[in-house]
Amino acid sequence: MADGTKAVVDTSAADAAADEAALAAAIDELGGGKTAPASSADAPSSADAPTDSAEADSPARSKADDEDGPDDADTDAEPAPESSEAQEASVSEETSEITAPLSVHEIAAELAAGAARKKPAPAPQPASDKRRPTDPQPTVDPRDTATLPRTLPAPMRHSGDKIGHRYLLEECISQTETFSSWRAVDEKLRRAVGVHLMASGHQRARKVLAAAKSAALLGDPRFVQVLDAVQENELVYIVREWLPHASDLARLLANGPMEPHEAYQMVRQVADAVAAAHRRGKAHLRLTPRCVLRTDSGQYRINGIAVDAALRGLPPEDSTEDAQRTDTRAIGALLFAALTHRWPYPEDRYDLKGLPKGLQNAAPDQVRAGVHKGLSELAARALFDHPPHHAEPITTPEELVRAIAQLPRIRQPEPELPAFPAPPRHNTHALPTAPNPTRVADPAVAPLPPSSRPTAARRTKRRLRRVVKATAWTVALGAIGVASWQFVGSLRNSGQAVATPQTSVSSTAPSSARPTTHTPVPIQIKEAFSYNPRGDSPESLWLLPKVFDGDPNTSWVTKTYNDPFGPKPPFKDGTGLLIDLGSVQSVSSVNVQFTGTHTAELRVPNAQAAANPQDAQPESFNVMDKKTGPTADFTLSSPTNTRYVLIWMTSLPKDTSGGGYRGQVNEVKVFG
Repeated sequence: MADGTKAVVDTSAADAAADEAALAAAIDELGGGKTAPASSADAPSSADAPTDSAEADSPARSKADDEDGPDDADTDAEPAPESSEAQEASVSEETSEITAPLSVHEIAAELAAGAARKKPAPAPQPASDKRRPTDPQPTVDPRDTATLPRTLPAPMRHSGDKIGHRYLLEECISQTETFSSWRAVDEKLRRAVGVHLMASGHQRARKVLAAAKSAALLGDPRFVQVLDAVQENELVYIVREWLPHASDLARLLANGPMEPHEAYQMVRQVADAVAAAHRRGKAHLRLTPRCVLRTDSGQYRINGIAVDAALRGLPPEDSTEDAQRTDTRAIGALLFAALTHRWPYPEDRYDLKGLPKGLQNAAPDQVRAGVHKGLSELAARALFDHPPHHAEPITTPEELVRAIAQLPRIRQPEPELPAFPAPPRHNTHALPTAPNPTRVADPAVAPLPPSSRPTAARRTKRRLRRVVKATAWTVALGAIGVASWQFVGSLRNSGQAVATPQTSVSSTAPSSARPTTHTPVPIQIKEAFSYNPRGDSPESLWLLPKVFDGDPNTSWVTKTYNDPFGPKPPFKDGTGLLIDLGSVQSVSSVNVQFTGTHTAELRVPNAQAAANPQDAQPESFNVMDKKTGPTADFTLSSPTNTRYVLIWMTSLPKDTSGGGYRGQVNEVKVFG
């Protein structure tokens, strides 16, 4: 053999093996062509043949067959008339049974068994089939999400269940195969929240948690805030802010397209928010009409940044450019739908009909007549890679923000006044004296009853009554005129008598004695801040410029509180609005316009709080005036020099639309 086994066999062993091999060959001939072992099939007829056969039956050969069995089986299968599979099964069976050299008696016993030993040959195949399902599964790393199941049902929960010993589920908003969305109540902070539930063993669970934590770090109030992201046993839940008074864009478009001014406000606010998120490395990747919410104050907020895409298993974009193009195209689709009331793709989505094939890649003004030209071109450039009329496409939210800023300002339409029907006038001077045979009566107008028809006597009484009233008014006005003339004359006489002995008094003395009338001068407001020392965060930062924009139709709103303000814990005693005038000014009055009845105080910081009033407590401000009502005209007893004024609200009106208490400031004006 090539491996040198022959060299290590001594002579005595070789002789014994030769005898056994010769006896085996003779028995094979007597047995009528029993198949020889594969190792002796190619043995030469020379004197060395017994020695080679002995080597084939030796333990060393058995070991070599175990190691190189497949190669030897393939080699031996070539000259055999039987199939290669049968040969391999035979070799495998014989090789597995060889454990030591057989003696002559053992070979004879094998021959006596004859064909009985060959019958169980096919048995190993079904045995291997039975063993296959019981093989243990390979050990996997649970941190490798590729080994987790792609589809795992969402955990079953019901109304009234509590998550994390804190969030009480109230209503299931949506249910899919992999996750469910709920409206819940945070029992610790007594506020409504939204909750997404998913099985922790799902392949998307780790990506959903990572996306939620990334969105929570964004901290932009133009996006719906992620409040919590937790994996607890077999459950993963994401808690977000809940906006009870907001309506999504799909619901706003249910009755038809938007007005140009409203569509402009929507795309401007959404583009500004998405561009700011991309500057911080965040992308939405699934911006749909269900994700854009408009609050009752007119502010648009975006829900589900990064989280919605992770929940639905959308693949993350390979590069920053791809993510920016995806979000820009989505904003273009939103503007397209707002202008045309059609979804810019063939399929029907979000209660909107899709476009027919003939209108693909068409601008909004080609789909619907009367669309604003500038907004139509803007939507086409953001939505299509090849816009109509060879326009340059917009590929990033930042470019979209710049393009919106270059549009001419779209003014808000004037509100239409309700049409009141004109009161009917009766012509009493042209009554017919005789019936007119050519006059046709209108059956729709019922004739007046006889008692209500004017008569000559009644007309005379009316005229007399008018004359009497006119005469009485004339006499009264004359008497008032005469009395006034006499009163002025008496004042002149008394003034001259008093002024005669005081001819040497300076002319400045009378002027100082008379009260001087002060004309209020408006003071320009530089900035406004949310002053919420009793809360955990500022309120509606993006709406603060609305309080001094000169438009009383826009407003800044507080959070919605479940309980009214109170002087003792656990209730807050108030929230406020801090006005910065830019420099120290002489303030004499402040006018504040609210929505609803508020109770508010005008406060000015003392010397210690003037340096940093935002961090000062309310006790560090001096109360100058207090008012209650929808309009507060604060008037200081004397002009006060200050840079900051605080409108401290201690009572908020009831929010009739959704419950709770909420403040709303429309306009603040400061006068010197």
